[in-house]
Amino acid sequence: MDSSALLFVIIGITLLFEFSNGWHDAANSIATIVSTRVLKPLPAVAWAAFWNFVAAFTFGTAVAKTMGKGLVHLDMVNQQVLLAGLLGAILWNLITLYLGIPTSSSHALMGGYGGAAVARAGFGAIIVSGWTKPVIFIFIAPFIGMFVAMIVTTATIWLVRKQLPSHVDRWFRRLQLLSAAGYSFGHGTNDAQKGMGIITAALVSSGALSKYDVPFWVVIACHAAIAGGTMAGGWRVIRTMGQRITKLNPFGGFAAETSAAITLFGTAEFGIPVSTTHTITGAIIGVGSARRLTAVRWGVTRRIMSAWVLTIPGAALFGALLYGLLMNVGN
Repeated sequence: MDSSALLFVIIGITLLFEFSNGWHDAANSIATIVSTRVLKPLPAVAWAAFWNFVAAFTFGTAVAKTMGKGLVHLDMVNQQVLLAGLLGAILWNLITLYLGIPTSSSHALMGGYGGAAVARAGFGAIIVSGWTKPVIFIFIAPFIGMFVAMIVTTATIWLVRKQLPSHVDRWFRRLQLLSAAGYSFGHGTNDAQKGMGIITAALVSSGALSKYDVPFWVVIACHAAIAGGTMAGGWRVIRTMGQRITKLNPFGGFAAETSAAITLFGTAEFGIPVSTTHTITGAIIGVGSARRLTAVRWGVTRRIMSAWVLTIPGAALFGALLYGLLMNVGN
């Protein structure tokens, strides 16, 4: 396959990855608003997808630059590395989706990309400093979401302490529409940029771009793909996110989504590719913990956290194996 044809394949598979990202992460965007019965699944998915796409017009491309040229040395990357990394991430996503485990599509892409790069050029291909913040935030992001959620929950409880429960429930059903929009906006801002980074890296490595600068059509295409994936939905994971960790009411859903959105806006501004899955899960745990520690089903939470730790090395292994397979087939 010549370079131009392979470039089109990489672009197509990246958009497929973004679609699968939206599909896989649809649960994160709508689980709270569905589990609290503020919206039924179909309109909730449409609401989330709309804000995924609107995010294309904000926050720039800092995360895309980190993903595309901040993790591996771009001069050591060829198109086969990018293709293998994408396929490794998609394979990991499909396996975890089948198992109903809400893992991170972002970290799957990082792992697949890094694993394929190492398979081609050894560990010298890795920019160690570029991995520091994303790896640290695997552990920090859930706790940021959790602590922000505890603060938001506690502060909001204090503000409404003298109101009738029926009034509180009615108001937070309305407010949860805004908090769900904010979270989906943050999800689109952060996760669509991962694919933007890969496509731009492919354009540079193929010679189609002389320097790393994300084209506007790439921004629009990636956001449209992730919004389309969100519309398709990831129904197996919704139940895990919305009900198995802790039971949520509209008040709790508002606190979780608002806290996750605040965290995602901050990390996107600083170009840190965090996991939206980690962030919303941490926020949901924070809401439950603010009520009482026994409100959180820690057994399910431990299972989810185990999947987080395994995502980068697991996807890296798939990326490395697929790179070897592609090179053997090519020869």
